[in-house]
Amino acid sequence: MSLQGEKTGALYKRATEHIPYGVNSNFRYWGPDDTLVVTRGEGAYIWDADGKRYIDYRLGFGPIILGHGYPAVVERVQQAAANGTVFAWTTPGEVELAERICRMTGVEMVRLSNTGTEATMHALRLARAYTGREKFIKFEGHYHGMYDYALYSTASSNNKKMLGSQRHPRPAPVSSGMPRRIDEYVIPLPFNDIERLEETIAAHWEDIAAILFEPMMGNVASIMPDKKFLKTIRSQCSKYGIVMIMDEVKTGFRIANGGAQEYFKVQADLVTYAKALGNGFPVAAIGGKREIMMMAEPGVFALGGTYVGNAIGVAAANATLDILENEPVIATINQRGQTLMDGMAEILTRVDIPHAMLGLPPMFGMIIGATDAADFRGFLNTDLRLAEEIGMELNMRGIQPDADNREPWFLCYSLSDADVNETLSIFNDVVIDVKRR
Repeated sequence: MSLQGEKTGALYKRATEHIPYGVNSNFRYWGPDDTLVVTRGEGAYIWDADGKRYIDYRLGFGPIILGHGYPAVVERVQQAAANGTVFAWTTPGEVELAERICRMTGVEMVRLSNTGTEATMHALRLARAYTGREKFIKFEGHYHGMYDYALYSTASSNNKKMLGSQRHPRPAPVSSGMPRRIDEYVIPLPFNDIERLEETIAAHWEDIAAILFEPMMGNVASIMPDKKFLKTIRSQCSKYGIVMIMDEVKTGFRIANGGAQEYFKVQADLVTYAKALGNGFPVAAIGGKREIMMMAEPGVFALGGTYVGNAIGVAAANATLDILENEPVIATINQRGQTLMDGMAEILTRVDIPHAMLGLPPMFGMIIGATDAADFRGFLNTDLRLAEEIGMELNMRGIQPDADNREPWFLCYSLSDADVNETLSIFNDVVIDVKRR
């Protein structure tokens, strides 16, 4: 059975004539029969071209923290658009946004960008400029954007043989078209492995500019850090003069108003934000310590872009952060997310399917066929086929998490208690039906 109805299928076929594989991002491709064409969203829902409604738990891969088409954000954006969008000068809105981000997160300075990819790419360049070193550590399964340096050993690395041994990992490229020698600058390590981290830094610290990481595995079922792991990264970076770059593209303004730094009580040297920052509008930011951020000296360091700080993204971000600061957004999402996590766990237990609910209520994950996973290799040992079968069947019935359970379930402020109850009812029916097959 296909997810596509007649109108959706026809539109998707048209898309394939002029857009490679019918999508403008490969992560949106679910195959020729299940890739959707969505016509609108409102609150916690989206509709495809055939008018089928889905309760949306993908939320654009996490940006929609308030809800699709959230009125207060739309109004601010409309006002901004009427006054012009790009000026090649600083605007009052940019000043306000930088002040808000610093106030909410504790960073000292901010530079805006448009996407998470741009933010992490420039943060890595800042770290190299600051330290005079070139290599960086990343963790297996972590995704930091669509540029060559970061496209190694990500959540798309399905072949464990490509990763090398746990003791001596090797960088596994996840795309063709990447220059072969770039892998010399990447040091991949397993997440949550303190011993590997400490021995690697002790051996190579003079070459290591940065440790670039997600505080929780936002692309691998929201696997959480060990209690000591983030503090170990902090202490090792301080000891060896390495820049600690916390990639909060997914966790920022989602798991707490101050993001993962607030939640885990660990302060990084540089932090990257995107996604929930603008409730779906393209806006991102790098924040961090003044002495590192000031490496972005005009004429010496390259950091910018035509559309950074554009009025549309800035207005959306200011509106979104204003609501986060003044309404119980995270508290409401936490309550409903916890109800979902507890209800799903109870259903899976009742039908005797080994599982674990991972992560935090605003962005939680689910693994099947195992009761724990501490890193990407552990995740690959779970029952990925059964998890995808459950995910696809949920989509067939109007509940839309990503069918690939690497991607977390995301929640927005507009999700209601009734939506949660509907989701659990359908989840119960799906799990029972799939177990019987």
